[in-house]
Amino acid sequence: MSEKLLNLGLPKGSLQEATLELFRKAGFGFRVGDRNYRASCDDPEIAGLLIRAQEMAGYVEQGVFDCGLTGLDWVSDNRADVHKVADLVYSKVSRRPVRWVLAVHNDSDVRSVKDLEGKRIATEAVNLTNDYLKKNGVSAHVEFSWGATEIKVPELVDAIVDVTETGSSLRANNLRVVDTLMESWTVFIANRDSWENPWKREKMEAIALLLNAAIKAESRVGLKLNAPKSALDAIVGLLPAITSPTVNELKDPNWVAIEVVLEETIVRTAIPALKKAGAEGIIEYPLNKVVD
Repeated sequence: MSEKLLNLGLPKGSLQEATLELFRKAGFGFRVGDRNYRASCDDPEIAGLLIRAQEMAGYVEQGVFDCGLTGLDWVSDNRADVHKVADLVYSKVSRRPVRWVLAVHNDSDVRSVKDLEGKRIATEAVNLTNDYLKKNGVSAHVEFSWGATEIKVPELVDAIVDVTETGSSLRANNLRVVDTLMESWTVFIANRDSWENPWKREKMEAIALLLNAAIKAESRVGLKLNAPKSALDAIVGLLPAITSPTVNELKDPNWVAIEVVLEETIVRTAIPALKKAGAEGIIEYPLNKVVD
């Protein structure tokens, strides 16, 4: 591997679009052909390749990639010895963790994992499931599922272990959750030898910083407004205590300009209250990155 080239694995499949969009917001543009697994980056120091998240940790451990993005679940299921550079909590639908759950048909008599002694379980995460059963002292047959796992209950297997983000697919297939095995999110992982390379480590740390900054910006917005000095204390008092607004003098000595970053969910109540308190010229704008 070149000392000035970082081989980066990007997850192909359900996380692909969300990951490429996150990198775009972080400042890294990737171009992917319709039938090409190579992801050409506008940063010449990065060589990207798309591969299934399920396989990523193994290839990073072996040094095929210097680093890559995959789920914490697949690192665990592959029992991969890699360095975790950063947690990146995002998924294909939302900015929240996903869950690996034990699920059965609504009509099943299974109420806990103990009821699965000697039963059949289908899952894509075989090692994760076997570790869970061993922890609970249960012996059951675990078979690998190539997909469409939800439809296998109850005709083919007694239960499944599957990943869910919203639970909608489970409900649509008349399934109920018995237990949660683990919560998972995307992690940025590195090959241990690559992590010991000073240039590669610095490059990976910079990428992690920018990716996390882009994630933080997803839920926040910037707010600018003008306010009379006489109302400054009242207006600042309407802002959350954790924020520290920037206050600048205006040409008119009786007015100031205020700028602050807020959680987007707060803005819908904050703007009317700020206007009522005397603020004028209120502008809300989106953010690409927030570095704390």
